[in-house]
Amino acid sequence: MEDIHATYTIGKELGRGQFGVTHLCTHKTTGEQFACKTIAKRKLTSKEDVEDVTREVEIMYHLAGQANVVELKGAYEDKHSVHLVMELCAGGELFDRIVAQGHFTERAAASLLRTIVQIVHTCHSMGVMHRDLKPENFLLLNKEEDSPLKATDFGLSVFFKQGEVFRDIVGSAYYIAPEVLKRKYGPEADIWSIGVMLYILLCGVPPFWAGIFNAILQGEIDFVSDPWPNISSGAKDLVKKMLNSDPNQRLTAFDVLNHPWIKEDGEAPDTPLDNTVLNRLKQFQAMNQFKKAALKVIAGCLSEEEIKGLKEMFKDMDSDNSGTITLEELEQGLAKQGTKLSEHEVKQLMEAADADGNGAIDYEEFITATVHMNRMDREEHLYTAFQFFDKDNSGYVRNQP
Repeated sequence: MEDIHATYTIGKELGRGQFGVTHLCTHKTTGEQFACKTIAKRKLTSKEDVEDVTREVEIMYHLAGQANVVELKGAYEDKHSVHLVMELCAGGELFDRIVAQGHFTERAAASLLRTIVQIVHTCHSMGVMHRDLKPENFLLLNKEEDSPLKATDFGLSVFFKQGEVFRDIVGSAYYIAPEVLKRKYGPEADIWSIGVMLYILLCGVPPFWAGIFNAILQGEIDFVSDPWPNISSGAKDLVKKMLNSDPNQRLTAFDVLNHPWIKEDGEAPDTPLDNTVLNRLKQFQAMNQFKKAALKVIAGCLSEEEIKGLKEMFKDMDSDNSGTITLEELEQGLAKQGTKLSEHEVKQLMEAADADGNGAIDYEEFITATVHMNRMDREEHLYTAFQFFDKDNSGYVRNQP
């Protein structure tokens, strides 16, 4: 129960996730800066939640010393919170850096992917499955051009043994593997997620978009639209093999590293990718951030009474008191309230509500989505959200560069 405030000064907020808020923190003696993820104990409502946090710490210590994994400097605990002090990645998100550079080639994509797959290969060989691989979880250590890339957020990661089968649906919607949706998967699911990242790097949009979960299960990937005709056959071959719907046929991390397109002096051409790819990538990044922020603002407009009603509804549906609603609980809860929704519609509602894509809706997501569905037509809610983004009161929301 060592007090974190004795050693560090906690500064500005850097980001927030499902359980934790990350702040800048400075070592009082050395002046060195770190990132501190603070997890409120009141949010850890079940034994599983506590185990998840404990496991995150164990996994980060287990991976300590790996060059491209964010290093855990120390874990602290007080009456109200658990604090994880980690290496500060001041260079920002990987995709933001690519967009800011304004030029990108297949060879650069191959080099990036090589680093990412090496990280995953290391994790897998050390018996760790990440389970939430997405661009936001790859950060740059500093602002230098040759900054190291660091994998972060091991909050959903697990230790695994060869042949072990996992059944809980976790991950983020765009990047989730089909076998995860079928609740029967292993470390191959991580390779699928990186395959999705590679697809986005090469064309600027995700392979599965509208009705994401259905699209993933159907597994039809577009290699026909622009810019795919101009992408090398080697790149397409690798994407196809990483996005094989059958996990047993999918390449392993070791196989990917030995693919001719990804090798250091391999087949990846040095020709710049079309400008539309970067523009799309920019829009993709902006859309994700905008959507999250807009929904939060709308949720913040509710009165206490309105929130109380939703809270009761959530509690009713949360049959196992886990603090989250699974797809089954949502179906049962809606049926109990006499809602006549088809299974497909419930799934779509779940997708719309599950902002962090972990396959379950927590309380904040539930309120946000319910508001989103019931109240979007309420002019004042929309106007409040609009005003929040209309910083210069011009009556327009501009896409910020």
